[in-house]
Amino acid sequence: MSDGPFAALGLPARPDLTDDEVRAAWRRAAAAAHPDRDDGGDPAAFAAAAAAYTTLRTLTGRREAYADLGGGQEGGRAGSRRGLTRRWRGRPVVLALRMLVATGISLGAVLAVGWQPASYAVLTGALTWLARTARRELAPARPAGLSRGLSWWRR
Repeated sequence: MSDGPFAALGLPARPDLTDDEVRAAWRRAAAAAHPDRDDGGDPAAFAAAAAAYTTLRTLTGRREAYADLGGGQEGGRAGSRRGLTRRWRGRPVVLALRMLVATGISLGAVLAVGWQPASYAVLTGALTWLARTARRELAPARPAGLSRGLSWWRR
């Protein structure tokens, strides 16, 4: 997948691909390379296509993959800027919004019912939600050569 997940599925590198286009490309690639085929298939190509589909199956994933390739920038691929592009485009804003929502929910609940023993549970729930949803914004960007093959289980 050195050319990115778009190439692994035989798709043009566009962030505006539809779910149906990605799904159809995945089915074509899986049928052509599946290890259970009579001829043995191509397990490496199947693994690359599966990892690419995992990345591209959502609109957010397609946009991130396109940004990782340096799409929309002069000069084509971003190369060494790959992690920098992903790290700083929108992530601090999303994290700030998540923190604002968690603070608003907690403060609103405490103001509505007053400070009671259950208030600790509301605060703990809001902080847990923040920690669980904000880990992608807090995590460092993935190195350029790292495979995304098993990243689907963490989502």
